[in-house]
Amino acid sequence: MNFRSHMDIALTEARAAGARGEVPVGAVIVGPEGVIAQAGNRTRELNDPTAHAEILAIRAACAVLGQERLAGYDLYVSLEPCPMCAAAISNARIARLYYGAGDPKSGGVAQGPRVFAHPQCHHRPEVYDGIAAKDSEQLLSDFFAARR
Repeated sequence: MNFRSHMDIALTEARAAGARGEVPVGAVIVGPEGVIAQAGNRTRELNDPTAHAEILAIRAACAVLGQERLAGYDLYVSLEPCPMCAAAISNARIARLYYGAGDPKSGGVAQGPRVFAHPQCHHRPEVYDGIAAKDSEQLLSDFFAARR
């Protein structure tokens, strides 16, 4: 079986989020049937601090499947998930996490609290970082530079 990255879809969602004035982060959930959910940040639009791309994609995927677990599904996200999103990924039982840019300030996977490394973490997905990291980093850098 050949690996096919779906980070291009996550980056498209991130660009759309940035165009809406949101921090440009995008996510996509993929299963055996293909892409089942995708989302970009909408915290400002929805006035909801939990409306991160990962959370929205997880909610949408669970709604499509009619279940609260996503065992066997992959999540692609353009930025390292924060601790809240990492906990949601664990609770959803996502099989594999692929992310682009690392987040030294707010990351929760390889940085900061390292949620999946805690003994209280009941499910640890396989984690693959650095997927299209340069594209993700540039998108974020351009977004924040335009606001300074």
